[in-house]
Amino acid sequence: MLSLGIDRALIEATYALIQPHIRRTPVVEVSGADFGLPPFPLTLKLEHMQHAGSFKTRGAFANLLMREVPRVGVVAASGGNHGAAVAYAAMRRGVPARIFVPTVSSAAKISRIRGYGAELEVGGDRYADALAASEKWVRHSGALPVHAYDQRETLLGQATLGLELEQADQAPALETLLVAVGGGGLIGGVAAWYAGRIKVIGVEPEGAPTLTLALAAGQPVDAPASGIAADSLAPRRVGQLMLPIAQAYVDRAVLVSDEAIVRAQQVLWSSLRLVVEPGGAAALAALLSGAYVPAPGERVGIVLSGANTTAVDFDVPH
Repeated sequence: MLSLGIDRALIEATYALIQPHIRRTPVVEVSGADFGLPPFPLTLKLEHMQHAGSFKTRGAFANLLMREVPRVGVVAASGGNHGAAVAYAAMRRGVPARIFVPTVSSAAKISRIRGYGAELEVGGDRYADALAASEKWVRHSGALPVHAYDQRETLLGQATLGLELEQADQAPALETLLVAVGGGGLIGGVAAWYAGRIKVIGVEPEGAPTLTLALAAGQPVDAPASGIAADSLAPRRVGQLMLPIAQAYVDRAVLVSDEAIVRAQQVLWSSLRLVVEPGGAAALAALLSGAYVPAPGERVGIVLSGANTTAVDFDVPH
């Protein structure tokens, strides 16, 4: 166990607390052959079906249920998904929420946040700009900051995805799990749950190699923040809290191109009729592009982490 207090017992307690408020998202079993790869057992964790459209809802509820929320409410900075999750959780808990997002945030995510009744402020080019604005608001208002990834309760909430995935009726026999990385809250939490019992692989866009650079430097360092998934996988640097977990329990990080991410989105739609956003498809892109090549028969899992996108626009009959 690491010294952060993010162990199996606390993750189990967190799951018991947030379970009434989240969806237990399903899995689907496919074969690599379904995607034009050699045949190997592949489990997709359909976390994009979570409330508010992403895994972030787990961490949002963990924060609102485990910390004291002042009357002025909560504040969050986000590329979009975390903001939607905090806005949703705040709406369900009946507390005010103010969300700061950068201009790169997608229209689908902005619409979600507004739809949940949160106060929304859009400004700056990237997540780091929204974070700075949110910190200024905290100093001014006294609202509770709910960090997207560098917060113990956030990590505990995201870790419950690993707990759920290992349950008997989901995927208890996985050997490898591929997880997209932005700030590292999801992979940090999931890696803490598995604690080295399976191989956990981080997947990052080439334009935002936050974990890759942090592992090489031995500490969080600024990385480029660009690419098609910049609204969810480009926070500038990974969190301080997750890095020791990654150093201990993440096998390695691999990089994928924007083109590979788009192809993964297209393959998920054409093969399974699943719609995910670019960040949600990044983990699958690692398999399709050969950034990660499983051994014959290796039991691999993929987290489809979010679906706040307008990639499919259903025609309205006239």
